[in-house]
Amino acid sequence: MPRSGSRNTTERCSFCDKSKLEVEKLIQGGRPGIYICNTCVEICHSIIVEDNALSAGGEDGGSGPLLALDEIPSPRQIVSELDEFIIGQDRAKKVLAVAGHNHFKRLLPGNAESPEGQDLDDVIIEKSNVLLLGPTGCGKTALARAMAKLLDVPFALGDATTLTEAGYVGEDVENLILK
Repeated sequence: MPRSGSRNTTERCSFCDKSKLEVEKLIQGGRPGIYICNTCVEICHSIIVEDNALSAGGEDGGSGPLLALDEIPSPRQIVSELDEFIIGQDRAKKVLAVAGHNHFKRLLPGNAESPEGQDLDDVIIEKSNVLLLGPTGCGKTALARAMAKLLDVPFALGDATTLTEAGYVGEDVENLILK
């Protein structure tokens, strides 16, 4: 809503209410007094991109789960697919295949049941993380990239050597997470 009166004549973002002094760019809308800042434009753009990706992934417009339980590849199927991309690393492939299968299995609604057989749809299950450790050149990145491709999930690679906790020198951790 446009600001009226002589008390406050500074243009402000109509979404986040930041003044033009607090943002890089303030874009005027179709009517006088309506503005949007560059930060809100970026947020809106990322929402649209995410919505388009979800609707393209599912025929129901992205409202349901991306995979059904019978569509999740078994750990054996995952290992056999990884065998086509990765030579050796048999133990790592098996552990990663089981972790990937269990991760997707946990994400599906209605799969968590109590010992009494009652459905636990309201239970929030935290996501699982996998940490790959090993010397340079042993295939950690290749294994993670092949697994992401196989399960059709995003893969981002970041270099943490330039990061600092305080952010005085180098990049902040948030910059790596943004990828």
